[in-house]
Amino acid sequence: MTALDLSSPVAVVGTGTMGQGIAQVALVAGHPVRLYDAAAGRAREAADAIGARLDRLVEKERLTGAERDAARARLRPAEDLAELADCALVVEAVLERLDVKQELFRALEDVVGDDCLLATNTSSLSVTAIGGALRVPGRFVGLHFFNPAPLLPLVEVVSGFATDVACATRAYETARAWGKTPVACADTPGFIVNRVARPFYAEAFAVHEDQGADPATIDAVLRESGGFRMGAFELTDLIGQDVNESVTHSVWQAFFQDVRFTPSLAQRRLVESGRLGRKSGQGWYDYRDGARRPEPHTAEPADPPAYVVVEGGLGPAAELVAMVREAGIEVRHEDEDKGTRFVLPSGGQLVLADGQTSVEFRDVVYFDLALDYRAATRVALSAAHSTSPETVAQATGLFQALGKKVSVIGDVPGMIVARTVARIIDLAVEAVAKGVATEEDIDTAMRLGVNYPLGPLEWSRRLGGGWACELLDNLHACAPTGRYAPSLALYRHSYACDKQEGGTS
Repeated sequence: MTALDLSSPVAVVGTGTMGQGIAQVALVAGHPVRLYDAAAGRAREAADAIGARLDRLVEKERLTGAERDAARARLRPAEDLAELADCALVVEAVLERLDVKQELFRALEDVVGDDCLLATNTSSLSVTAIGGALRVPGRFVGLHFFNPAPLLPLVEVVSGFATDVACATRAYETARAWGKTPVACADTPGFIVNRVARPFYAEAFAVHEDQGADPATIDAVLRESGGFRMGAFELTDLIGQDVNESVTHSVWQAFFQDVRFTPSLAQRRLVESGRLGRKSGQGWYDYRDGARRPEPHTAEPADPPAYVVVEGGLGPAAELVAMVREAGIEVRHEDEDKGTRFVLPSGGQLVLADGQTSVEFRDVVYFDLALDYRAATRVALSAAHSTSPETVAQATGLFQALGKKVSVIGDVPGMIVARTVARIIDLAVEAVAKGVATEEDIDTAMRLGVNYPLGPLEWSRRLGGGWACELLDNLHACAPTGRYAPSLALYRHSYACDKQEGGTS
């Protein structure tokens, strides 16, 4: 099944930000496009707005004047649904309410031809439930674009329970012909991105709620150590706290209130107070005129230790050994069977975050996971009240000697980056096991849809198959609510990876 022919008219119903963006994508690709909105005059206003954006593309030399004029000639506002009768594809981008969408598609089914492809741009509703209102649900598919649609490449092509394979294939190929990167997925709450991304927000909020660190510090660690483009607090302020919380709540409800998707009480209070982020002037941060952005907590300079003793291979943090040597600090090695840690001159231990807390051990400082310790500009440390100040100072000085800023946070199991990445990996592995999407499509979706530095499955391979499972096991022991219990799929994934790597566990 091939993409729609460029001579085939495409209709977009709903002329808000997403509707206009999708219409522009189809228009620039070469299709005749019809715009319809139930509110009188909105379609004409949307056509004018799209025309203005085409003008800007000419100014930026992304379109020629002739291409703009041809595109404008192909764009037509519609005053009535009947004007969409000859369309080969209708994409809906109206209010996120099941009853509204079902009513619209029932009306469209009475208008368009039998071979017309019907698609929804829903981000949170069930494609199967929307399509269930149709007489012929086989021609119904999800086409979830990301905002802004003309700029972001990802499109999730979602097959409902009754979607015909040919229908999904045509939608997929059409999205690709429009210059997008489509990924195929089954109809599951949140599809790929909004399902797998939930821990990125949830764990940051949880660390804050547990008084582990303030939003500015958590965001800085996620960016400067984890390699994420934005931290969770600044990103949700940009998205809109109400929008982000609504998606989280929708996914949680759709999974029958699965504890792993539990919404944040702190975010709920933020929404209730009207602090919705940038659009309201206040969210986690203050965006009003004259307001100053808070700085992340950064430790004062400390002297580095004269030497460190390395026990074990340090796993995902192995590159630190060479970095310590390069910084002029003596590295001594002990029997690898003793564990995987640095031992400091104070006698204290410096251990990569593993889901346990410092208070469980004598004189231990944990350090957080980094995407790339050489490239990282900040590293988080955590210590219990019982950890000696000398050990904390030596751990701080060690990372400062490597050129890193250091943020000392509370004694939070799994810290910030480590617990976030482990939970993202778990949900991604489970999604593959449940047939939601392939490993490749999940990695692609998370890199393109939310700008993750690595896809979750790629991250898992880099860290070692058993890393996430072990960390979540330890976290679950600390907080046995079920939120951190590794999925059965992750246990199987861990075992399979161990076998491939020659392990016996």
